[in-house]
Amino acid sequence: MTDVSGLAPFIARTMPALAERIPAVTALLLGRLGAPTEESQRPPYPPHHGEPEIVGVLRPLGPLPPERLLGALERQITRYDWTGAPGVLTGLPKPSDYRFAFVASGGHDSEAVTAATLLERLRPGLSARVTDLVRALRSHPAITPLLETGPEARDEAAIATRHGAGHVALAVAVAGAVVHQADPPMLVSRAAAVVGLGLGAAVPLLREIPMPGAYAAALLEKVRAEYLLPRHTSGSVTVAGHRFGLVEGSLPAVGDFSGNGLAVAVEGGVAVRTGVAEGHLRVELVVAAEAPAEVEDGWEDVVELSWHAAEGQASIVSPDGTVAGRLRGQTPPWPGDYRVRVHAVDRDSGDSEFERYKLVVWAASRAPEIVHKRTDRLGYQLRGEAVPERAARPEHAYRWVRRSRLSVAATITVVTGSTVEEALRAFGADPSRPLPIDAIQRDLSLRQSIDPWVIPFDAGGAVILVEENGYFGSHPGVLSAASANGRAASMFWNVNAMTRLSFAEHGTVLASFEPFGGEQTPPAVTEALTGIDFSERGYRTEKGLAAVERFTGHGITAADVTAVFASGSGYLIEE
Repeated sequence: MTDVSGLAPFIARTMPALAERIPAVTALLLGRLGAPTEESQRPPYPPHHGEPEIVGVLRPLGPLPPERLLGALERQITRYDWTGAPGVLTGLPKPSDYRFAFVASGGHDSEAVTAATLLERLRPGLSARVTDLVRALRSHPAITPLLETGPEARDEAAIATRHGAGHVALAVAVAGAVVHQADPPMLVSRAAAVVGLGLGAAVPLLREIPMPGAYAAALLEKVRAEYLLPRHTSGSVTVAGHRFGLVEGSLPAVGDFSGNGLAVAVEGGVAVRTGVAEGHLRVELVVAAEAPAEVEDGWEDVVELSWHAAEGQASIVSPDGTVAGRLRGQTPPWPGDYRVRVHAVDRDSGDSEFERYKLVVWAASRAPEIVHKRTDRLGYQLRGEAVPERAARPEHAYRWVRRSRLSVAATITVVTGSTVEEALRAFGADPSRPLPIDAIQRDLSLRQSIDPWVIPFDAGGAVILVEENGYFGSHPGVLSAASANGRAASMFWNVNAMTRLSFAEHGTVLASFEPFGGEQTPPAVTEALTGIDFSERGYRTEKGLAAVERFTGHGITAADVTAVFASGSGYLIEE
């Protein structure tokens, strides 16, 4: 262990004057680095090639905290008499000549980070020496009283501020002695280097060491005072072994889901059985003041059960203990009995893109388990029951859209009874003027234009027209002209979740609406919509494309889309 007995008295004399000048906002930010709920607890960035490690430590802070600290301490550091410190550079190589140092630094770093980086390159090992000394001094009897938060700091912010200020003052004091004895050349701002090297030692230390003893209780008091209902959040959970959980601590090993086929109560929460074995799944978490009035539509299996919280603040947890930030500590911060309603959909798909969950939690006395819905095949299998036959949902055939280049915004129009040329003219495009797709996209990008264009595809018995980020196929005039010799139907969607489903026959638009379910439509359209439930949440684009296929007798596949863009030719639409 590094001998700091001679250095400790000097650092102890230096720390108080530094600590009292550290901005409270900076001390609070740094003092919370070890708090497990803080978003600021980010891992260091890997430094760029050739950069000192200190850069990766400090960059996650951003430029403002180092600049605030430098502004507050610069005069104190510059005027302080650092000559009283004993030797702190023993064992470090001395520079032979500064004249041949080459330095590069990022243009967005703070002055403190830039100066510390420059000095570390000129005198390799200074940053590590500051870190070693700070860690050794932290437990020295002359220093430990100066790091205590004291009884007068009672609330969470006060404790974290005192905690941060004490350790930053220690690190800056050590860095001041080191930089003074390193005697850097004039191109290095000494005060900025002191702050940069000090922060480089303080930040990882504050991430690692325990928070003060009174902090946990103060944080809990703060969380309880600020906790409001209802709460609604969502995120992604890592699944392993077909499971994830909503628990206070780690997720226990669970293998038996034969009771209801979906969820089981465990210590401090519930475990959920998933369809996919490994991967990332979307989860919604709602914490309500009371039980939901109704069971939501759009879910295949829904189970409700009780669980007991020993402390509260349960999180959506992966089997390996990983917690997504927005899903951490969301349930009420009080112990007691709770109910959770677990919703699942698409567990049979075997595809993490579509399988998803929703958990609704509320405080309630213990009660028997309730199975509200039990329809997916996996649930029947886990319960040891005969699996009933289920027809595939029409929209499942169009799930490929989410992984295609059309996922964000497009219109797909299917036309029967017309040639490609006739369909293009209905759109206002000139069939004799094809253009390379790449050229169209490049021109629109350069002009930052959204001029309409379309790509036709002869599907044999129908013409499919694709508009990437376009919408002309939803216009009544286009649909009327396109359906002159038969039928035309289109589905439009965009990044703002706006949609439009349209049907036309023999020059007449029969219906055009944003599909939410319950629309009044003529018989030919109603037949195409039968068995497609738009009132259920999700998959509206896929459902619309299934309705287009039913109405026209022709659908579009992922292979068709690939062929459309591989054709190489598109057509501009003249508005």
